Amino acid sequence: MAAPCNLSGSCIPSLFKKYLMALTGFVMVGFVLVHMMGNLQMFRGPDAINQYAHFLKTLPGALLWGMRGFLIVAIGVHVWMAILLTKENRAARPQGYLKQAVVRATWASRTMGLSGSLLLFFIVFHVLHFTTRVIFPEYQMEDYYTILEGDVVFNVYQMVVDSFSKPWVTGFYLFAMGALCLHLSHAVWSMFQTLGWTNKRTRPMLKGLARVYGWVIFIGFVVVPLGVISRILPPMMGDEEVIILSIEAEPFDSESL
Repeated sequence: MAAPCNLSGSCIPSLFKKYLMALTGFVMVGFVLVHMMGNLQMFRGPDAINQYAHFLKTLPGALLWGMRGFLIVAIGVHVWMAILLTKENRAARPQGYLKQAVVRATWASRTMGLSGSLLLFFIVFHVLHFTTRVIFPEYQMEDYYTILEGDVVFNVYQMVVDSFSKPWVTGFYLFAMGALCLHLSHAVWSMFQTLGWTNKRTRPMLKGLARVYGWVIFIGFVVVPLGVISRILPPMMGDEEVIILSIEAEPFDSESL
């Protein structure tokens, strides 16, 4: 009798689980790169990042929520496959083999579960912080709206600057980006292996490419909070003239950072 198909994944072949994990990882690798490039609009000035965020917000609802739903499903499947494969590997390997494998494994590969768990927590925090703005409700006030080409839009630039002006937020963000770099450096390499793209000739190049990608993502994300604390990205409010916009608008979620 075939094993029942449930969350235990007993009906899913191990090879298929690895492919699912690799393909969903590929989706997230691409998203992280695009997300980082969007964040770097901060260095082009307030109008650039605010226009970028407003563009994303005003995408057709079906497209916007379709992309969000696809990404949520990809993350969920990736986490699910990671848990199942970890359980399978532990059950299949004797203790002696585990000790030997730890000696050979890199630190990045040994801490994949830990870094992945931290990143999952960070994603939730990140959404509550910058998208729904629940953690800092003051970001929903009218002070955080501005005029852009005659339209009233949310001032993503000022929200980001104010957020990273808080030391604990910047510290946690930098730590999380370090975990992301570590996770990606091994995850991208594992993805290449699972998809069968590695051999004796390409192995060193692809392993190096995975490390480089992890560092590029790390640098691309941390330059924003570092730019804030170094005042390369100055605030629009504070000691400068503040224009209070008396508006009646529903708070909308930004797609920044």
